[in-house]
Amino acid sequence: MLRRLAPALLTVLVVALGVTALAARPPRSTPQQHTADFVVLAGIAGLRWEDVDPQSTPTLWRMAQDGSIGSLSVRSAHRPTCPVDGWLTLGAGSFAAWNGSRPADGCPATGVAVEQPDGIGANLPDQESVVQYNQQQLSWGALPGSLSESVRCSVAVGPGAAVAAARPFGRVDRYAPGLPADPRVLLGSCVLSIVDLGTVDGVDPAARAQAARAADAQLARVLAARPPRSLVLVAGISDTAQPSRLHVAIADGPGWERGWLTSASTGRDGYLQLVDLAPTALAALGRPMPERLFLGRPALSTGGRPAEETEAINAPADADREAAAQRTVSGGFFTLLAGVQVLLAIAMVPLLRRARPRAGPTGPAPVPARVVAVAELLLVAAALTVPAALLADAVPWWRGEHPGWIFAGVTALLVAAGTAAVRFAPGYAGTLGPIGAVAGLTTLVVGLDVLTGARLQLNGVVGYSALQGGRYAGLGTVGLGVFLASALLSAGWLAQRVQRGWRPAVMVAVGGLAVLMVGSAYLGADPVGAIALTAGLCVAAAISAGGWLTITRLVWAAMAALAVAIGFAVVDLRRPAAERGSLGRFLSALGDGTGGFTVHRSSAANFETLVNSPLTVLAVAGALLVWFALLQPWGGLMRLFGIYPAVRAALAGTAVAAVLGGVLDGAALDVVGAAAALVVPMAALASLRVLGHAADRTRPGVSRSFSDDADGGAGPGGAGPAGGGDGPTGGGGPPGAGHPGPVTGPPAAQPAPGEPVEPTPVGAVEPPGTPVRRPDGPSEAAGTSAARLPRQATRSSTEVAAP
Repeated sequence: MLRRLAPALLTVLVVALGVTALAARPPRSTPQQHTADFVVLAGIAGLRWEDVDPQSTPTLWRMAQDGSIGSLSVRSAHRPTCPVDGWLTLGAGSFAAWNGSRPADGCPATGVAVEQPDGIGANLPDQESVVQYNQQQLSWGALPGSLSESVRCSVAVGPGAAVAAARPFGRVDRYAPGLPADPRVLLGSCVLSIVDLGTVDGVDPAARAQAARAADAQLARVLAARPPRSLVLVAGISDTAQPSRLHVAIADGPGWERGWLTSASTGRDGYLQLVDLAPTALAALGRPMPERLFLGRPALSTGGRPAEETEAINAPADADREAAAQRTVSGGFFTLLAGVQVLLAIAMVPLLRRARPRAGPTGPAPVPARVVAVAELLLVAAALTVPAALLADAVPWWRGEHPGWIFAGVTALLVAAGTAAVRFAPGYAGTLGPIGAVAGLTTLVVGLDVLTGARLQLNGVVGYSALQGGRYAGLGTVGLGVFLASALLSAGWLAQRVQRGWRPAVMVAVGGLAVLMVGSAYLGADPVGAIALTAGLCVAAAISAGGWLTITRLVWAAMAALAVAIGFAVVDLRRPAAERGSLGRFLSALGDGTGGFTVHRSSAANFETLVNSPLTVLAVAGALLVWFALLQPWGGLMRLFGIYPAVRAALAGTAVAAVLGGVLDGAALDVVGAAAALVVPMAALASLRVLGHAADRTRPGVSRSFSDDADGGAGPGGAGPAGGGDGPTGGGGPPGAGHPGPVTGPPAAQPAPGEPVEPTPVGAVEPPGTPVRRPDGPSEAAGTSAARLPRQATRSSTEVAAP
């Protein structure tokens, strides 16, 4: 009865863990409601934190000292975000873009036509075509002018501000081409004012400093004329050329003193999105928000800012440098990693074909032991490259003159240190020793980063970039792939060392902790990844004790993942709209008829990533090596699966979780590629070792523990390629197939209980009547049981000397 109830009980446990992880939310302060009577949005296109200093921009410096600051990601529907796109996105509260042609590597030089038929307002004749372009041809469904439509009256100063303040039909309520001599009356005529303070452009430091100085002087006039009880938001509203950068965000007003800016859309202190500015203005004014139209969330002011002002203001500038360096280094790193692993996979094929010792006097010469040892170390180093690159971001390599070379040197040192640690770790000589060490080390590195706020993920080479605007906290795509692979491999390694009946429980215990870390909003903040990992974990737990992945077991796994998704969806939909996660927002969009945009964006992201990402090459190369080499009769992986069913379960669960996580998250094969960078080298190494021990035999009558892997043992009696006594078919294999190394020495008499036993060499003849240990029964006389042994264990007449 307990065996029948075990799958159901484990499924319930996994579901409970998953829903618990996804439902819990960290306490956050609520957006400040109706804290201002007026809001002034001042935009300076291209302004970065490196342009702000006490001498050239004293007004901006004082605002940064007294108010809340952050790094602004200016993502829009086009990349780069040109000034007109940035102003349009500000007014839409969603990712928008101006229609028309633009150069491939920059922004159009043409201005925006602004008509002023009277002396009060203005009109944008192109606004209607821009609205149609965003509503019908772009996948975000943005409605330009949504911010102005949410208030009764708005003021625009300058052409860029007119783009942001224009209503969907093109009307600007009040407009001035520039700041008047006394801006008090104009800024106090409406509750919302949008001011264009100019553009900071170019790469010449002197030219940028001059433009920033002019914008700072205009900002001083705005602050001098600001209405009472007003909130002033200053933003570097856009890029001006490739590549994208992080920009200035400052909030100054009641309740915004000396803090970090953040929002629910980023979940990271010190980071804000351009689409967050419109909800922030409406929240401060106490006005309702068009939830269906706004993608951003109101900004918050949080604590934790350094007391030293120079240190606090330099932190966003350092983040901008790191993000810019990450863009340059990341592509080269993954391209190099894919190339090295492809070459290593090609080199593994002849080693695998010659790894099995020859059983007779003829056959291919064995590979020298030194070559095999070097190949194993290279495989370990390849598997540790991604976690080493993640750990390298603890060193500020981006501050150097040659950041790429510094990053490469730090990563190489960490790879060498990790490889040495694995090589000299206890149990390295065992078949599963390297797998356990590499998986455990990777889980430790990624897990500690997640537990400490995922600081190495943000703007990291193997993490995610704030410039992309997709993720700012938790686990990224590469981190998810590596973490789920290492966690499941660690669970499989531990499960293999316990009795068969306890293996599903061990898999659930270790994998359940991984689900908690991935799905928790406090930690990994990836509900889709947690759901995918739940499915993979259930598959692994179902087959960890042996047997095939039957329809029943697959249904249990699918039901568990579906139950986690449904449970979280119910909890998420009960939250306020501003606090919902990605799954809750998607279901809400399905309910109001806008879910098609999300599906279209996910499909487009999958296709773009599939075509352009180097991780796709890693995924495809790993799949080819597994299918055309490792899974072949000479490849050794099937033999490994038969001897170690818990490892087979972990690899199967990793494949399921990685595929689901990538497709559902819009990352195509990136999650699979990241997982393959760890799993495939370890599978190849374990296959090499299993093949190297394929001709070994243990002494007849020797009893071996299921959990004994210190010497590569395979449990009682060993196992053959088709599965051992613990394998997928439940049948026996050649005794001691997992025994390490060549065996030498003459046979000896049956030892007393507890006495150490020396293995019997292949080709030696046992005296008649010697007891033979069978995996499925008691000891029998060798002379009477040879016919009942598996065929792989019998020896031909050419291998046995005549009596």
